[in-house]
Amino acid sequence: MLKLPRTIRLDPSDTFVFERAAESGEWAVSGAFVFGDCNDPTALGQKQRVALRSGFLGIESLGWSTLAIVTEATEADMQGAVERLAARLLSQFGAPDPQAARVAAEEEVAFAASLCDHSPQTLLAVQRCIENGEMRERFRTLKPRESAPGADRLHAHTRVFTFLEIEDEDVSVDQVDLVGLINADRT
Repeated sequence: MLKLPRTIRLDPSDTFVFERAAESGEWAVSGAFVFGDCNDPTALGQKQRVALRSGFLGIESLGWSTLAIVTEATEADMQGAVERLAARLLSQFGAPDPQAARVAAEEEVAFAASLCDHSPQTLLAVQRCIENGEMRERFRTLKPRESAPGADRLHAHTRVFTFLEIEDEDVSVDQVDLVGLINADRT
């Protein structure tokens, strides 16, 4: 079974941190080629630097996504992703001809598929930088933790606080004057 990464949006943060956020569910590639001629990341705008550091490129929108998710795909899905990316490389990125665009798109999609050597629904994240004039990418996976027994779906994995109720004990209650602390900081 083939697997490809798709963009995923777990919260609205991508719409704030990137100039253009990918729509959730687009086929995705690394997108490092977008920054292929960038030798000085400080010359980029803030949102472009975020895309350079941590973005997957959605093929359809050419928007960025912080995360991608490993998804089962068909041969037709893969060929469609190649065709769409080749068209984008030709129209948006100045590929010299359709054949060169297709070859580059095949390489990008094959590389994206190589990142999906994990079970479906595994999240992928990228960390990218330019060191000594070379692009460096590191990918990591995020997998769901085991659910806590008896926990509902919302609270199955994380418990931030645990409250203990103590009965029949003499418990001292601390009184804190927050307004007084604020006023003391101002003086």
